[in-house]
Amino acid sequence: MPPELSSAQLPNPNHSHGTEILQTMTSSKSGSIYNVPNALTTARFALAIAVIALIPLEKYTAAVTIFLIAVSTDWMDGYWARKYGQVTKLGRIFDPFVDKIIICGTFIALVEVPDSPVASWMATIVVGRELLVTSLRGMIESSGGDFSANQLGKWKMVLQCGAVCAVLCSLIQPNTQWLATAGTWFLWSAIFLTVYSGYDYSVAAARMMRESSPVESKEAE
Repeated sequence: MPPELSSAQLPNPNHSHGTEILQTMTSSKSGSIYNVPNALTTARFALAIAVIALIPLEKYTAAVTIFLIAVSTDWMDGYWARKYGQVTKLGRIFDPFVDKIIICGTFIALVEVPDSPVASWMATIVVGRELLVTSLRGMIESSGGDFSANQLGKWKMVLQCGAVCAVLCSLIQPNTQWLATAGTWFLWSAIFLTVYSGYDYSVAAARMMRESSPVESKEAE
């Protein structure tokens, strides 16, 4: 007679059935645009508009609070999408678009504030860099290449967010010297890394286009 299996060795039909249901639910939602990451991105878009609207009204405390909530959802939606396999084409386009809205829009709004250290040329550099990288990414990825964000671009985003928070805090407490110093330091560091990362992306794009040119020439022959 075959040896009897203990209860620990016996397969659990309920467990396997539950696992199959969870995998089915995850796979069915992975291609749908109605998921948690896209909902968080949509909420971040609404929060970005609120921040941009509050700055000219001199509601700096509310603006910096909402800004911090908005940028925190950027990490959350990316983590959720990768962990649960909910990366969609809409999310790949909408997420960086909202990131550019909240950063570029906030910098432009701060230019109008009289006591803000953000100059018009700084906002122009921020917006110009984003337009350049977006154009290069569209060109590379339309030809089948991968032009995902690198670590330099992510650190650029961190410094830009730090600059916005520091500048808004210095506007809340205009007589606090260390806040003004921190705002200036973050701002200039963000501008420097914005320019350098734009240069780095341009070099990478040029290299990828040179590498793809011989392949296209051979295919044409």
